[in-house]
Amino acid sequence: MKILVINGPNLNMLGIREPGLYGRETYRDLLEKIRAHAAKTGTEVAFFQSNHEGALVDAIQEAWGKQDGIVLNPGAYTHTSVALLDALKAVGIPTVEVHITDVDSREDFRKISYVRAACVRTISGRGTDGYLEAMDFLAEEYGHADGN
Repeated sequence: MKILVINGPNLNMLGIREPGLYGRETYRDLLEKIRAHAAKTGTEVAFFQSNHEGALVDAIQEAWGKQDGIVLNPGAYTHTSVALLDALKAVGIPTVEVHITDVDSREDFRKISYVRAACVRTISGRGTDGYLEAMDFLAEEYGHADGN
């Protein structure tokens, strides 16, 4: 199975950004954790991170016909971006929305997710392990019988 992991704004600042909320794991640590999990499970994984909404839309569109699933942490765009929602709907790739923190227990505006309507599942508040759960879910639910 081929999975694209997309991270939105400020996720490149993991380990620096509010470590009391997001932990001390760096963005590089997160990528290595995902790579190790992918190797263990036989999943092909690619990564994209941007602080720019249009670049995230482009990455979703470019995944069409190339990726079997998307793991998406849209960051703050979760709560504002109809463009990301529309891109996910356009490509129809099974997508799991992931949040490191429990967004439902934070500020009221964080309880609203525009992208959720186009996602097959949401994983929130499990730290960076949520990415691994998302990958496993996609592999179990949408993986091909031939292992690709």
